[in-house]
Parts: sequence; C-alpha cells; structure tokens
Amino acid sequence: MIDFSKVPSPCYVMEEELLRSNLRKIAEVKERAGVEIILAFKAFALWKAFPIIKEYVGFSTASSVNEARLAFEEMGNSAHTYAPSYTDHEFPEFLKYSSHITFNSVSQFERFYPSVLSDGNRVKCGLRINPEYSVVETDMYNPSMPGSRLGVTSFKLGDSLPLGITGLHVHNLCENNSFALEETLKVIEEKFGHLLDKIEWLNLGGGHLMTHEDYNIDHLVNILLLFKKRHPNIDLILEPGSAFVWQTGVLVSNVTDVVENEGVVTAMLNVSFACHMPDTLEMPYKPRIRGAYQEPVEGKPTYRLGGNSCLSGDFMGDWSFDNPLQVGDLIIFEDMIHYTTVKTTMFNGVSHPSIGLWSDDNKFVLYRKFSYEDYKNRMC
Repeated sequence: MIDFSKVPSPCYVMEEELLRSNLRKIAEVKERAGVEIILAFKAFALWKAFPIIKEYVGFSTASSVNEARLAFEEMGNSAHTYAPSYTDHEFPEFLKYSSHITFNSVSQFERFYPSVLSDGNRVKCGLRINPEYSVVETDMYNPSMPGSRLGVTSFKLGDSLPLGITGLHVHNLCENNSFALEETLKVIEEKFGHLLDKIEWLNLGGGHLMTHEDYNIDHLVNILLLFKKRHPNIDLILEPGSAFVWQTGVLVSNVTDVVENEGVVTAMLNVSFACHMPDTLEMPYKPRIRGAYQEPVEGKPTYRLGGNSCLSGDFMGDWSFDNPLQVGDLIIFEDMIHYTTVKTTMFNGVSHPSIGLWSDDNKFVLYRKFSYEDYKNRMC
C-alpha cells in the first residue's frame, strides 16, 4: 500500500507488487499456451522498470525507430517492428534494431525488401492484414473501421503472398476479451486461411486484456492451443500493452482551488486531463478516483474536476465525496499507468508529473522529476 506522504505531487506511481502480479499471469499464459507474449511500448515504455519486466518477458514490439532502439538498448533484444509506413531515411535504423519487420502494404514491402536482402536477410518480414472485423466501438481506436489505412484486406492480397514474407500480423482489438480474439481467429481462417500454411508466424497484435479480473484465461489458452493444433507450422505472438500494467498504479494530484459558476462547482487540480490523462478525453472515459463516488450522489458534496491547462475543455465531472474538498486535498486517479506517460504533453508548459515506483520493500523510488529545462528543450 502506497504511503502518499512519501510521494511528491503530482506524480505517477506504479506499484511493484501489482506489476509483478500481472507479469506472473502473462507468463502463465505464455507457458500454458506455448506462445510468445511481448510488451507493446505504445502503451508502456518506462524503461527504468524494464529490469522487472525482463524477469518474466524478454521481448517487445516497436512502431517507430525510437521504440525499436529502446527495445534494443533497454530490453536487450531486437524488436518486433511494425510501422504504418517506412522512409528511406529511417529504414536502415529499423533494420539495425529489429528481428521482425511487418509492412502495412505490399508496396512498402516491395520498396524495402531489397534493403532486407542486402542486410543478409537477417530480419523476418511480415505483412499486416486487415480482417475487416472488430468489436471496438470508438473509431479512433478501431484499426478495422471502414476505410482504415491499416493493413491489407483479403481482397487486395489475393491468393498468394509476396516472396520473402514469412509471417502475418493482425491488430484489431483494444482492451478486449478472449471471445473477441476467438471471433478474430475465425475471420482470419475464413478470409486468409489459404495463406496460413505458407507462413511461419502470426502476430495477433495487442488488445488482449488478460490481466483484467473478468478475463477468461482458460478460454484464451484453449483457443490458442486449438489454433496451434490446426496450424502446427505457425508460431503465435501476442503483443498486449495495457495488460502488462493494468491497475498497477495511480496519478497523485492535489486540489489547488475551488470555483463556482452558475451552480457548477469545480475543484481545480495540479494535473491536466488533456496533458496527463489524454485518453480520458479521446476515448472518452471517466477515470475512477480513490474514495470518491463515480456518479453524483444527492446530498453529498459534488464537484466537476478541472485540469490546470488553459484549454476550456480540460475538465471532467462529476464526482461526489463524503466531505467538502479543500485546497491541498489529495485526489488519487486510479489505473493511470497505461497510455499515460507515453502520451503526455507539455502543452501550455504545465508542470509534468513526476514518475516513480512504490517498491516491494515499501519505498518510493523516483524515476524522473521534470523541470523547466525539459520543457524548454522540448520546444526547440
């Protein structure tokens, strides 16, 4: 249990005990199903925590040169790389830091495959497919939405794979369950089944929220084993991001003021929804607050919460509390480790939360404290 008196504010704090619990579940699936599970940096890339993660999982996936280099330098292994497009300038760097490179289109593969050959054909090449099936309701997070720019459809791909493609990659989920994956596998077999005996590996992407309390691990293992039995030539790869750090930490903040306008009472905070919790506005979703009522309760003190940027829409609401909020009160946002630190901005120059770990021996380990120089250097 975090002792918040020892934590600066604002601050993202991850709990080592909770992280290890998730990692044990992921390692269990990996062993039982006989698949490779790798960390997706797009959801979590706090490299100072990688020594803990590497005790359970040794590989990662990258979608940029910077992520691929981070995998090579801090995870200690070449990355499974996919990017929506590659450039002549960056592709040599991707080759340097990758074990697998997946292409978003046949034209991109044809353009860069000569570079793979000249590098000794060391890197395994894959092609991203679009199953045109998804259960994701928010278009911003739906890779299989109509007209998607991501992946090749079965109609476009046709009856054969380009020479040099050894695997396929599909990503159409977003924090979904094993039943959504089961349906995805059915669609893959229906639309791309004629190609499955021609590949060595199939990357099932991310969105497998296997550490959620309601996730059916036994069902996941079963469908993966059955697929492997039907296609024994294929090595399966899963690359969840959120699952690794789901419910492993918080964002600590304080009330800095309380203002009222036309009956709306807003508690102002020293953090920003737009800058520090962008998914809450993009998805959108209402984060949980420790000790607060998620929905307004009649008769209890109720507040809209406002961020500390000048963006008019930098607020959410409403929550009720047992007692009126005062300047200095702690506001603890739950589950704020995945898709937070990787997406934060320094818009408006607002102070960036520190980042740290609450260790197993009940100590706060400060990973990073941000300063004016961080803001200044980012601007130029």
